[in-house]
Amino acid sequence: MDRDPSEEDGVDLSFEAESPLAPPDELLERLPSYDRLLQEAGRQIFFPPLEAPGRPHEQRCWASFLEHSRVPAVTEEVAREALRSFVSSKCCYGSGAAGDLIIQELRQQTVCRYRLETFSESRISEWTFQPYTNHSVDGPQRGTSPRLWDIDVQVPPMFQEDTRKFQVPHSSLVKECHKCHGRGRYKCSGCHGAGMVRCSSCSGARRKAKQPRRCQMCSGSGRRRCSTCSGRGSKTCTTCKGEKKLLHFIQLVIMWKNSLFEFVSEHHLNCPGELLAKAKGANLFKDENTMVYPVVDFPLREISLASQRGIAEHSAALASRARVLQQRQTIELIPLTEVHYWYQGKTYVYYIYGTDHRVYVVDYPEQYCCGCSIL
Repeated sequence: MDRDPSEEDGVDLSFEAESPLAPPDELLERLPSYDRLLQEAGRQIFFPPLEAPGRPHEQRCWASFLEHSRVPAVTEEVAREALRSFVSSKCCYGSGAAGDLIIQELRQQTVCRYRLETFSESRISEWTFQPYTNHSVDGPQRGTSPRLWDIDVQVPPMFQEDTRKFQVPHSSLVKECHKCHGRGRYKCSGCHGAGMVRCSSCSGARRKAKQPRRCQMCSGSGRRRCSTCSGRGSKTCTTCKGEKKLLHFIQLVIMWKNSLFEFVSEHHLNCPGELLAKAKGANLFKDENTMVYPVVDFPLREISLASQRGIAEHSAALASRARVLQQRQTIELIPLTEVHYWYQGKTYVYYIYGTDHRVYVVDYPEQYCCGCSIL
């Protein structure tokens, strides 16, 4: 009877599938107690300390803002050149209409876009592990782990999202690998620890059917070396990399997120709102601070209401799970022009929006295929 190669040094190895992928909860000590602790799906989320409110809102003279932020009107020449530029960027749009059209009317309107950005930081902790390679262990014997919000880290530039992970000081401990039970290897599932498998060429019969010669693939033995474990009968544990022990520690995960709220004021032209939300505008007002206050008394009441709604939504969403680092609110003026033109006996419409004169075409008269987007 063949010896089981997996029974190395008298140790009976188990199959990989019989061991858990993660350590059992009772294997690890509980995390230190922190204020206002919430446990969710194996992770522990720590609420930030309360921050003092920012400065109160200030009265602003919107008439002065509006007077110094007027957007130049679109002329017929600008409207014609914007369409020519747009058509030249489309492979299946003819340039004849853009050159020969007769502009009949320009309907112009200025739209206001309110935007609120809230840059926040949230922190969660979780147990993680890595193979233990006999290096020094920063465990509780070296001191008490700091509270998660007391750990100083370099904050990325404001309003730039990022995620970083750090090892919490004095939280490490060494445990036997839960996957291989400290053996460093586990029994190969391909050969069940035997190191050899049945020959696939002769199906273990030592010679192929209706052939007198012995099987050349297995040299007539009916068995071949297992390709999964190279004949060893066992494989190195992928969890501990054969080190037999794991270093467990608390990992701090910090997420910086930029939450965005946008609102575009009502307009009476048929240009899609999603285009105006992305359009380039002229800056009318900018307010940036640790905490901003709602815009009040703006000439368009819907902008003031949007500011109140956006700040309230961000406050409700972030108050219990993140610390607000910075807020920024802006009001931009977006020019919008509806161009009515005549070409070959028919009337058509296109729109020019944004300070960079982007074009949205409703129904261009010279389209040769449907392969291009009209946005």
